[in-house]
Amino acid sequence: MLCAHRSGRGRSFLAGAVVGAVFAELFDPERGRRRRERAAGAVRHGEHRAARAGRATVLQVFGRARGARHRLFPPEPAPLDDAGLAHKVESVLFRDPSVPKGRISVNAELGTVYLRGELESAEQIDDVVHAAEGIVGVEVVSLLHTPGTPAPHPAGARLVS
Repeated sequence: MLCAHRSGRGRSFLAGAVVGAVFAELFDPERGRRRRERAAGAVRHGEHRAARAGRATVLQVFGRARGARHRLFPPEPAPLDDAGLAHKVESVLFRDPSVPKGRISVNAELGTVYLRGELESAEQIDDVVHAAEGIVGVEVVSLLHTPGTPAPHPAGARLVS
């Protein structure tokens, strides 16, 4: 013989008992209104949490798609103005601790970088100029010189006595 709670009738009885208990709880004449309001608030809170989680998921998927697009098609870097170009060259040159910071002046005019100053040796000058020329998109004019030699002048400049 089957047990009553495992048979179809037993399950129906159990389901009916649960529905009846919920109905009695929510429609109790004394406290039913408060219980219904609390249940409705819980449902609204669940809806709010589900909507917020859905928005978060959509934003996360959108962000990942943008990141994938950015990795596949990286944007072109914006062209630097003269000040930005000079700062870029300075940051590359002065990254090397052997380059004397206080003895080299870097400035840019119309996209051309001018290096001015006095360095100890011609090899050091060559190293600095080579490092500056290694930066993509940089045209370098070296006005660097060694001690005891006159400072070179840019082409077309007048000597001032």
